Amino acid sequence: MIRLLSRRFSEYLSMYRNSIENPEQFWSSAAKEIVWDKPFTTILDKSQEPLYSWFPDGKLNMCYNCVDRHVESGSGKDWAFIYDSPMTNKIVHYTYKELLEEVQKLAGVLTFRHGVRKGDVVLIYMPLIPEAIVAMLACARIGAVHTVVFGGFASKELANRVVDSKPKLIITANVGLEPGKKIPYLPIVNEATQIAEKRGLQGADSIERLVFDRGFGVPVDLKLHRDYDYYEEMVMSRPFSSIVSVGSSHPLYFLHTSGTTGAPKGVLRDTGGYAVALKKVMDWVYGVGKRDVFFSASDIGWVVGHSCITYGPLLVGGTSVIYEGKPVGTPDSGAWWRVIQQHNVKSIFVAPTGLRAIKREDPLGKLMKSFDLSCLKHVGIAGERCDPDTVNWLTNNLKPDTLVNDHWWQTESGWPMISNFMRIEKFEVKPGSATKPVPGWNIKILRENGEECNSQESGVVCVKLPTPPGFMLTLWNNDEGFKEKYMKDFPGYYMAGDEGFCDEDGYFHIMGRTDDVINVAGHRISSGLIEEVISYHEDVAECAVIAVYEKIKGEMPVALVVLKEGHDVLSKHVEQEVFQKVRQDIGNIATLKKCVTVKRLPKTRSGKVLRGTLRKIAQAQEFEVPSTIDDPVILDEVKDSMKECGLCVPVDLEFGSEPSRTN
Repeated sequence: MIRLLSRRFSEYLSMYRNSIENPEQFWSSAAKEIVWDKPFTTILDKSQEPLYSWFPDGKLNMCYNCVDRHVESGSGKDWAFIYDSPMTNKIVHYTYKELLEEVQKLAGVLTFRHGVRKGDVVLIYMPLIPEAIVAMLACARIGAVHTVVFGGFASKELANRVVDSKPKLIITANVGLEPGKKIPYLPIVNEATQIAEKRGLQGADSIERLVFDRGFGVPVDLKLHRDYDYYEEMVMSRPFSSIVSVGSSHPLYFLHTSGTTGAPKGVLRDTGGYAVALKKVMDWVYGVGKRDVFFSASDIGWVVGHSCITYGPLLVGGTSVIYEGKPVGTPDSGAWWRVIQQHNVKSIFVAPTGLRAIKREDPLGKLMKSFDLSCLKHVGIAGERCDPDTVNWLTNNLKPDTLVNDHWWQTESGWPMISNFMRIEKFEVKPGSATKPVPGWNIKILRENGEECNSQESGVVCVKLPTPPGFMLTLWNNDEGFKEKYMKDFPGYYMAGDEGFCDEDGYFHIMGRTDDVINVAGHRISSGLIEEVISYHEDVAECAVIAVYEKIKGEMPVALVVLKEGHDVLSKHVEQEVFQKVRQDIGNIATLKKCVTVKRLPKTRSGKVLRGTLRKIAQAQEFEVPSTIDDPVILDEVKDSMKECGLCVPVDLEFGSEPSRTN
């Protein structure tokens, strides 16, 4: 058995079993930590399963639980937020009392000046600035439902979300900042509402918008009776000092997923269940409590931003860092470490892509070691599976008591599903594994026929119903779509859409999306498994493995490799080492067809590699530039590299089918 860093194994096992065998008792106890305006008498309503409702007759307000109660208890002078912006060279601290005053004023603007009421939808299209957090909390205060769209989405994708959400009001800014460029937001919003109008959403272009003018030389052209200046509205505001109590199942927000696995869908989150689960997980997983500083290097446009920048840290009375910058380039690969030292960060949440970018520029961790990181006790990694080489690099360069936790969760779950733990148990880290199920999540690995897999056997990651509090209620205005997408293939389970396995020690390994599985001669091989082997090579910074069609075996894996600093081209010698290592560790069935050196990998803004697009490029198939892509220029770079290696050849020309059109 794997050695435990704690001797209290029975504590995790007892807690986990209790959460699975007695879920209502378990979560009823946890719910006592939340302030309820009306106590619940029913814990779990299963009458419309799989549409579950936790604490259905209870009433509460999320903003009160996040802000007001800390002020009322005497903690109004504690820091709620630290806004750290390398883009503007500003660092601003906000106390809970100051945050409450701003939220009350904006809630008054929404209610008294723009007629926003309980249940109305407010669309937030903002850069990562304090006003965006205030907007989320103001909506929660008055019972409005917020839907945050990642700042910088193009007008077409924003229009999709406008049509789906039909907002009463749009809150935006004049500009978002990226290294070396400015992104005017208001023209994007205007074009998006015009597109939405043409698509049949009557009155879309007349939707009122509240515009926060950041300056930076970007003009703000306000249309009379439609566009309103944020500053002026706040000055004229009558504060909304009360709160609107809502039912536990009242929607707090819905968040459209990035669309990398299909059309964007609005994941709907409740209020009560989310508050209960999120408050517990901040303690269990991240070890964050009152006055602790938590730094989530994400954006409010993603679920991590909702749970780990906004609601989670505030629920426990902690301090959340709002970081408007990049892991590298603002100014260098020491940016995150500077934030940790300067603000005494206890726990950080990062994506693997950010870590790999840092590792590529600082492979020996010299810059990291130049900062005092003794305050850091936990590094949470999620967004996609982190390659073991990066986990080891981080572990070797941090203090021995810092837990490096490559954990796993989803937009749909709202909070971690598989993780190591700061408070319950600290299990020994297995690089490549997300560790153990978090209490409440009954995780199973299933075969396609619904049978449970044996140890080490790969299958589909599923959650046995009922799901715990905080899990998505349904899809926005699409209950049938929710059932069809998530609940149909494995009756009695939520299908997470990922492939993985559980090893002999009960550790779960999430290898990637089920559509990232490569079928070689009938053998299903995870692209993540091959990537893990390749990433161990000392010259490799990161890689992505995709499948291309092969006339004999059906599919063959192709590796796209980004080399570490100082290495420009994958030499034949190194290439053969990579090929041999893959054959040795996985078997001949996983023999690579090609190994392509690329400068960068195309990713979404949330850090996920666009493997589906890469596959289409490799096979010269028609594709659309994904709306979620971070930098479209990378696609041309990759295409050129693939062509040099003999890829980008239409499958039909090689194997005799009809010609494909290329983009």
